[in-house]
Amino acid sequence: MQTPDALGAAVLAGFAHNFRQYKDLADKALAQLAPADWAWVPAPGANSAAVIVQHLVGNLRSRFTDFLTTDGEKPDRQRDAEFAEPGTAANVPALQAAWEAAWAILFKLLDDLQPADLLRTVHIRQEPHTVLAALQRQVAHYAYHVGQLVQLAKHIRGEAFPSLSIPRGGSAAFNQQMPAR
Repeated sequence: MQTPDALGAAVLAGFAHNFRQYKDLADKALAQLAPADWAWVPAPGANSAAVIVQHLVGNLRSRFTDFLTTDGEKPDRQRDAEFAEPGTAANVPALQAAWEAAWAILFKLLDDLQPADLLRTVHIRQEPHTVLAALQRQVAHYAYHVGQLVQLAKHIRGEAFPSLSIPRGGSAAFNQQMPAR
């Protein structure tokens, strides 16, 4: 019989695994881009990879800094500015550093959270959420934007983009390899 603590630990481990998988997928997509590619916009009104990264950095910092004690929408966050193009390809290293630092905030929090924290109340824009609901909200949000980053990288790289999942026509071979994993 599983205890509530065991269930909570499994839920937290699941969130940590999912967030790490989405970061890894985004990192693999971004690694396919030359610095100039980060500013490519597929259509008017669409976002570049740089803008998506900038937005995720702002969101990660705001949501997960002092997560249990302050509102997830910090007063110093400038969300609208996150959607402004950051400029030249020379800004990519700074964006990459901010990206790593922002994800580190989340991963540190996930390491520190305890099963009993899952039902605590946190606020995002003054709206109450359980920790569990807030984490689920954010994993879904990040999955959405990571998918955008992958799609942008695919558009930019075309046929040169390596599959980041099961390649087309490769399902049967992948499924046969699963028992060996």
